Amino acid sequence: MLRRTKSPEDAAALTKFNSRMALPLILAAVIPLFIVPGSHEDQAAATLIVTLSWVVFLVDYIVHTRHIEHYLRTWLGKFDLSVVVLTAPWFLLLPGSAGRFVLLIRLARLGRLVMASSGAKRLFDRLGKVALVAALVVVVGALIGYYAEHPTNPDFKTFGDALWWAVVTLTTVGYGDVVPITLAGRIDAAMIMITGVAILGLLAGSLASFFRLAPAPGSAGGIAESSDDPSAEVANELAALRAEVARLADVVSSFQRDNS
Repeated sequence: MLRRTKSPEDAAALTKFNSRMALPLILAAVIPLFIVPGSHEDQAAATLIVTLSWVVFLVDYIVHTRHIEHYLRTWLGKFDLSVVVLTAPWFLLLPGSAGRFVLLIRLARLGRLVMASSGAKRLFDRLGKVALVAALVVVVGALIGYYAEHPTNPDFKTFGDALWWAVVTLTTVGYGDVVPITLAGRIDAAMIMITGVAILGLLAGSLASFFRLAPAPGSAGGIAESSDDPSAEVANELAALRAEVARLADVVSSFQRDNS
């Protein structure tokens, strides 16, 4: 379900709130990872920090619920509510109930914020297909390798060994702890390696684009990019051509008048 604000005023208020809450949410997700109640010398300070971090998430959830229609019906709303409930300072009521998994859930909330950005959505859309192809190659390659090597190769004792070998081969790491010895197994390995090179290239390109590591437009080694709106660029070119034609027509007319 799409998130829709209740009114234009709510949309403006939510945009302003999100811009101000970005840093507090990051700090509230990261700092508690290093401060665990029950294991820190200063129990009072640890308890205060963990509790305040939870309050940040609670305020964020309440504000989104106020400004977005049926926020709890969206998957983001359900996710945020689950994080608020699971990361509540239950240790104040139930000593010893807080653990690392609760802190990791806070970090998952931070991951949701990252994935909500437009750049991350584009990255996820691009990497989703790459991940699907990689998963298929790993599974199919592991199956072929297992049935080809299992009867004669002790390295492929279980399908888990074959799956590990397929992952290592796809990523071109090549530990060498599991090696095929049959012709079918080596052909399978070659196909996985070739596919791995292509997939890693796509992955590197997508990540470079996401983190803005690609060469700048017009720089050495880079290709000059067109403007963000191609139709506007074409319209500008046509306007320039029309102006040039009109100028040439005026020159021709003036030349004819002088010679008449």
